Formats: sequence, C-alpha cells, structure tokens
Amino acid sequence: MSSLEQVKVLLGISGEDRDALITEILDLTQSRLLSLIAQETVPEELGYIVTEAAVRRFNRIGSEGTSSHTVDGESMTWAEDDFAPFMDDIQRWRDAHGSAAGRKVVFL
Repeated sequence: MSSLEQVKVLLGISGEDRDALITEILDLTQSRLLSLIAQETVPEELGYIVTEAAVRRFNRIGSEGTSSHTVDGESMTWAEDDFAPFMDDIQRWRDAHGSAAGRKVVFL
C-alpha cells in the first residue's frame, strides 16, 4: 500500500479530491525526515514516520500556529514538532547506521 493510500485509510478519506494536498504533505514530511537522517531516501524501517507525521500534519490544517483549542468542553492539543514522538527511533537509526546528522564537530 502506498503512503498516500495509508494516510487516506488512517484519516477515513475516500475519493481523490484530497490527494494533491495529502501528496504535498507527504513530500514535505519526507523531506524533513531526510534532513534529520542525512539520507537521500527514507529507509524502509523509518517509513512509518512519514505516514504518521503526515496524518498529524493533515489534522492540523486550519490550526497552524495553534498549540491548543477548546470548544464546548472538548480540548485538542498539538505538538509543536510532528517529529518529536519519533526522535528516539530516529536517533536509534542514526546510531545503528553511523549517520552524522545531528552530531557536533569540535575543533581543538
């Protein structure tokens, strides 16, 4: 199943009217993950992060810049960074694969 199809299933979306929006969110999410791991392609074992972070981003449409919202007793809170819940997994992948992303270099 493609990432687009996975996101649509998770969001309960059928039809193609939101495909362009979801595809753009997936592309931006993938680009951000690639920058975090300093790779050119998303490793299969981290692919779920693109899907899950894209769902989080889709659910925030119209609420950009808002960290929480309450209406009639129902409260919603959004994380500032869609990747925060996955940083442990990303760091474990970096450590296992020798990725230099996120490392500091000190010159003496």
